[in-house]
Amino acid sequence: MSTAIARNLMAEMKLLGMLGAFDKVINDATRDQSSYSEVLDALLQAEADYRQERKTGYRIKAAKFTLRPAFEDIDFTASRSITKTQIKELYSLQWLHDARPVLLIGQTGVGKTYIAQAAGLHACACGKSVLYMTLTTWLENLALARSSGTYLRYRDKLAKPDLVILDDMGMRKLSATEAQDLCELLEERSINKSTLFTTQLPLDHWSEVIGEPMVS
Repeated sequence: MSTAIARNLMAEMKLLGMLGAFDKVINDATRDQSSYSEVLDALLQAEADYRQERKTGYRIKAAKFTLRPAFEDIDFTASRSITKTQIKELYSLQWLHDARPVLLIGQTGVGKTYIAQAAGLHACACGKSVLYMTLTTWLENLALARSSGTYLRYRDKLAKPDLVILDDMGMRKLSATEAQDLCELLEERSINKSTLFTTQLPLDHWSEVIGEPMVS
């Protein structure tokens, strides 16, 4: 089979990872006198890597991140209330595998949003589904869902991602209905999903912004 026919077949079968790597693999194989099995291994690996990258890209797009931070870029010389050990624990994603919630507390400007989205991006790269939103966006979406009669559908949507990141919790006091919505969200996700909050409020002050005593 000629290389031209091989390329056409790869394109027809949508083996785009193989197609993109084909010339390099063939050139490397000719130079290194690789065996047929080694060439096949290289082409299959290229296809697997391509598909994994595409899936990661889809997960990142669906997550609706506002930043593209990385743990490697975190500046530990800045004044932060989080340690390298805690960052390593976040990076390990063991808390996500264990379906535990995470709370990032700190004043404005310490990097809570950056760290939260870095965790979300890393989770996407590790095959986990993620949804990021601010408290304001969540409340707006809730109000829209209620007014349009799609609240249950929206609640089910929030129950599905492996990780939901709710940024800026505590920006304003929740009404009784909104507090109940938060309670239902956490209950839906408590069994096998993780929720990550960022907030300026210590946990013992959450009752000041959650209007429903039962939730607090």
